Amino acid sequence: MKVIIDTNLWISFLIGHQTQLVRWMLTDLRFDVYVCDRLLEEIRDVASRDKIRKRVTPTDVEDLLSIIHAFCQFATIHTKVSPSAVRDPKDLYLLALAETIGADYIVSGDADLTDIGQYQQTKIIKLADFKAIMLYP
Repeated sequence: MKVIIDTNLWISFLIGHQTQLVRWMLTDLRFDVYVCDRLLEEIRDVASRDKIRKRVTPTDVEDLLSIIHAFCQFATIHTKVSPSAVRDPKDLYLLALAETIGADYIVSGDADLTDIGQYQQTKIIKLADFKAIMLYP
């Protein structure tokens, strides 16, 4: 199974919420977590914002990125998605990544994405729903 985790969840993991869950997700052999350059850039960008920088150190951000590099699969996006596919054009790259890799799930806390529900073969769900599917506590 192929899974994409949206930036908002990576940032949540970074600031200390759900650290046990991310550990399970990254070591669960039932699926692979995919990232791309744009997702890594967005993590860095969001983590550099004042609101987040007050809660984490640059070392925390680099540690997260090191964990992502160690446990996630990297993909290069090869497709373009119509801007009409999503309300927020900044999310287009996630749909393009999903299409490129044939993702089963995008896991997100962003209503602009989760309200879509599905894009082609990819289900777009909230973390709580993904936890239930994977039988995580």
